[in-house]
Amino acid sequence: MAMSPEYGAFISKFVLKPPASSPSLPLAGLTFAVKDIFDVEGHVTGFGNPDWARTHAPASSTAPAVLNVLKAGATCVGKTVMDEMAYSINGENKHYGTPRNPCAPDRVPGGSSSGSAVAVGAMLADFSLGSDTGGSVRVPASYCGILGFRPSHNAISTVGVIPMAQAFDTVGWFAREPSILKQVGRVLLELPDADPNRPSQIIIPRDCFQLLDIPSERLTQAFVRSVEKLFGGDIIKHTVLGDYVRDNVPALSSFLCQINEDQVDNIPSLAALSSAMRLLQRYEFKNNHKDWVSAVKPDLGPGISERVREALQTTEENIDICQSVKKELHSALTSYLGYDFGILAIPTVPGPPPKLQTDASSLEVFRAKAFSLLSIAGVSGFCQVSIPMGLHDNLPISISLLAKHGADGFLLDLVETLYKSLKEQAAVAEKSV
Repeated sequence: MAMSPEYGAFISKFVLKPPASSPSLPLAGLTFAVKDIFDVEGHVTGFGNPDWARTHAPASSTAPAVLNVLKAGATCVGKTVMDEMAYSINGENKHYGTPRNPCAPDRVPGGSSSGSAVAVGAMLADFSLGSDTGGSVRVPASYCGILGFRPSHNAISTVGVIPMAQAFDTVGWFAREPSILKQVGRVLLELPDADPNRPSQIIIPRDCFQLLDIPSERLTQAFVRSVEKLFGGDIIKHTVLGDYVRDNVPALSSFLCQINEDQVDNIPSLAALSSAMRLLQRYEFKNNHKDWVSAVKPDLGPGISERVREALQTTEENIDICQSVKKELHSALTSYLGYDFGILAIPTVPGPPPKLQTDASSLEVFRAKAFSLLSIAGVSGFCQVSIPMGLHDNLPISISLLAKHGADGFLLDLVETLYKSLKEQAAVAEKSV
């Protein structure tokens, strides 16, 4: 497969062939790229920063996630550019360059798994591996117009993956086709063969779609029509998620008191959820990397340096409450979906990708709404898939589906079932704008 240098997705290119070659292997003949947060034996794991690469030796072993897809017959074609220390959702890297968004070259590719998303979106690899802590697979999947899967928390081993914040860290992956997304998931999750299950309920929270910067009907109408066509409209339920979270996650009260209830730009309970997630993320990042940052004093890019500095100043205050929020949200959303095969549909992010080098202050409202949406799966530990829904004003947009913790196989099956219809309905909606 030709690799166009203009996209700059790779930090290093090499070929790592599967240990055995057989056309019967599930991923035989497919190529994949690996985010530079995964260990590959004999290669330095650079974590998006030259000072990290300079101060760490080559890996002595390969991460199990990488080994599993190699053993399944796929060929690795290299490591990809990522945001420094996995601490951004933009995808811009001042040291290695910003991978070019194949759907919108003047827009950010999304991060922190930026290069992995671009490698797939630009057809430089059939699929790729990334990590998702706060949104690092879901966001670039949305921005680059491809499929991205964040599995249930702890469903896939993170051994050999540099930790960012273990309470939220997951191994995720990208693909252009749902069949490949599913095949990779079956390998990584070690799923047995099973017949697909019909969704018992699909919940569409109106308040979450009101966070969009584009007309919400652009996503909801195409999605509803697809569901009605395949499963009937009786399983669709329109709700308000923010009120439910507020009433059923009592530990959030400590964070809700810091949120302005009158704000029109966000959902207070989800903004509080995001605050809890980011506080625990900062605390765990500090525990993981404070000693290295203090000793090396790395050169960090704009935005990253401020976030790292803030993380290093985090104390233990309210950390126990964050853990309570995680448990309560998991329980509340499990009840909210109501059935083993319930689905929650939300926007992946508030809208199309922002322009390159947009001032951070200009992105503040967008980022806040994005993290409110991203924190739902992040804090609950549920699995989530981002599905491209075509273009709006020539920019990629997406929808996300969430399922209960452990329902990854069901969600992968559902994506494969829905995808063709979603693509058709999204094309109709795109033309009608």
